[in-house]
Amino acid sequence: MRRRLLAAALFAACFAAPFAPTGVRAAPAPTLKAGVFEPAAPAPAFALRGSDGSADLGPARFKGKVLVMSFGFTNCAAVCPTTLATLAEARRALGPAGSDVQVMFVTVDPERDDPKTMKAYVQAFDAGFVGATGTPEGLAEVRKRYGVSATKVPMGAGYAVDHTSSVYLIDRAGRLRAMMPYGRSAKDYVHDLRILLGQ
Repeated sequence: MRRRLLAAALFAACFAAPFAPTGVRAAPAPTLKAGVFEPAAPAPAFALRGSDGSADLGPARFKGKVLVMSFGFTNCAAVCPTTLATLAEARRALGPAGSDVQVMFVTVDPERDDPKTMKAYVQAFDAGFVGATGTPEGLAEVRKRYGVSATKVPMGAGYAVDHTSSVYLIDRAGRLRAMMPYGRSAKDYVHDLRILLGQ
């Protein structure tokens, strides 16, 4: 009788405790391919003129979406169009989830990039893309907040602008999460955007 009681007590104790098999570990959380900001912090705020006609375009407008932010200019010969084409490809590859990804192109050349010029430029890549411009002083402050450099370089009768070509990834909560180096594939963006979208 005593043995039966002891066996019953042991049986009850085993099943009262949570089942935790040894040697089994939870799958690691997926990691971003872009360089990660640790700790994540709110994306620096700004309000610029948008190619959509707005006067207060900034990260706060897109809370709830994943914001992909690139700096460049519409007369850029190769880097900017390559980046925007890659982002357009990534957004298409996401299918319906792409509607929760917003691309913002911030000019480093306010002398030539007014809202109308930027609208025609960004929408040639994707109708959902938006451009941002402003005063030279206002844009310089935005670049400072994001650690972006931009330097005019004389070229023939005109000029080009050497600028930081990395792309910033801001999550749905408005936190600056990562920075993707120039030249990465649409596949890499899709990978990171799926993580930030919570898919």
